[in-house]
Amino acid sequence: SDGGVEANECITIYLVSSKDEVGASDAARITPIDLNSFFEEDGKIYGYQGLSITIWVSSISFQAYADISYKSTSDGGKGVTDLKSALQQFVEQNIFGETLLDSKDDFLQTFSSDGNYIRSIISSGEVLQHPLTNGHDGASTLSGKATSDLEVVRMVMDNPDAGSLYSRLVPLVLLLVDGSNPIDVTDSGWELYVLTQKKDLEHEDVQSRLLGFSAIYRFYHYPDSTRLRLGQILVLPPYQSKGHGRHLLEVIHNVAISEDVYDFTVEEPLDAFQHVRTCLDVQRLLGFEPIKEALNSTVLYLKQGRLSKKTHVPRFVPPSSAAEDVRRVLKINKTQLTQCWEILIYLSLDPIDKYVDDFEMIVSHRAKEEILGKDGGSGGKQVIEVPSEYKEDMSFVMFKTKDGKPSSVELDEDQTKQQEEQLKQLVDERLNVIKSVAQKVQLQV
Repeated sequence: SDGGVEANECITIYLVSSKDEVGASDAARITPIDLNSFFEEDGKIYGYQGLSITIWVSSISFQAYADISYKSTSDGGKGVTDLKSALQQFVEQNIFGETLLDSKDDFLQTFSSDGNYIRSIISSGEVLQHPLTNGHDGASTLSGKATSDLEVVRMVMDNPDAGSLYSRLVPLVLLLVDGSNPIDVTDSGWELYVLTQKKDLEHEDVQSRLLGFSAIYRFYHYPDSTRLRLGQILVLPPYQSKGHGRHLLEVIHNVAISEDVYDFTVEEPLDAFQHVRTCLDVQRLLGFEPIKEALNSTVLYLKQGRLSKKTHVPRFVPPSSAAEDVRRVLKINKTQLTQCWEILIYLSLDPIDKYVDDFEMIVSHRAKEEILGKDGGSGGKQVIEVPSEYKEDMSFVMFKTKDGKPSSVELDEDQTKQQEEQLKQLVDERLNVIKSVAQKVQLQV
C-alpha cells in the first residue's frame, strides 16, 4: 500500500531576486513553519515515486514557479494527489488570481520585466516619516541613525493596489507566520505598512525592494478616536536580524502618536516579535517622566530592606495614573506596560546583584498571583486534574473559593510538587526574558 510522502520531506522553497539565483546552489532557502498542513488531513502526498518539488518565489514580483519531478505515479490505494490544486493552496493569490506561473521562461522573464513592480504599486500610497527624521515629541529613542534608503509607505485597503500587493504576499504569510490567516482585503479597516529599500544597488533594473510589511487594523473608539491593532508583521528572511522590524515598528508607533489614536495593541504576538516590541517600548518608557517618578518610588521602597523579612509583599504594578499617561502619550496599552514594568524595575536596581533575591521574589509573587489568584491560592482559581477515560491531559476541574475561605478540595503532595515546578519554570522563563531585554536596552542606550 502507498504510505505517501510528507510535504516537508519533498518540498524545498527558495526566495530569489534574480534569474541567476534560480537553480543556484547558494540561493536563499525559506524554512516554512509546516508544509504538511497544506496537504490533505495527514500532511502527505500520495501516488508519486521519487517526488521532488522545488518552488522559486521572486522577491521582485512575488510570483512563483514550481519545478515538479518524479519517477512515476500509481494509485496505491490512496489515490493520486492533485499537485497543482494542492500547491495553489499556499502559492495562489487570495482574490486576484494566481501567483504560480505555468512556464519557467515566463517566471525568469519577470526579473527583468517587473523590476519596477514594487515602486509602481506603492506609488499610490503615503510615505511615512520615521520618528528620528521628524523629531516628534514622545517618539521612540533610537541608538544610531535611520538608514536614508529605507522608506515606509502606508496603503489603505480601499486602494486596489494594496489588495493586489497583499495578495501576492499571502503565500509568504502562510508559510512563515505561525497561526496566520490572510486578512480580508475587502475590509477598508485594514492598512498595509510596506517597508522598502528605495534603490536596489545589487540589481540596477530593480527600482525598489520590499523588505517587509505589517498589516494594521484601525478600530473606532468611542466617542471620537480610533485604535490601531497590529495583525501581521513579516520581514522577509534575507533581511531579518538587521533592525528592519524595529524600524517598521518605530514608524507605526510614530503614526499612533502623531494621529493621537487611543492606543496601539498587537494581536497574539509571537515571541520573537514581542522581544523587539518590548525592547523598543522599555527604551521609550525609560525616558518618560511619569514612569521615572513611579519607578523612583518603587526602587526606594525596594532598597529599604529585604522583602523576605516582610509579612506582606505588595503588588509591584505601575500606578494607574502613570498607566493612563503612558496610554495617552506613548499609546502603549496597559497589558504591554505590565509586561515592561518588571524590566524597568530590573534596569533601575543598580547594582542588580545587590537586590537580585528581592527582584526574583517580585517576579515569583506575580507569577504565583497569575496562577493561583491575588491571594496566592486560597482566594483565587485552582485547577485540579481528575481521573477520566477521556484524554488524560484534558481532564480537570476549575473552581473558585467562596468568600476568601479555604476550599475543602486540597492538593495532594504530587499535585503540590507539580504546581511548584510549573511556577519555578514560569519564573525562570520570565527572568530570562527580563535579562535578555534589559541587556539589549543597555547596549542601545
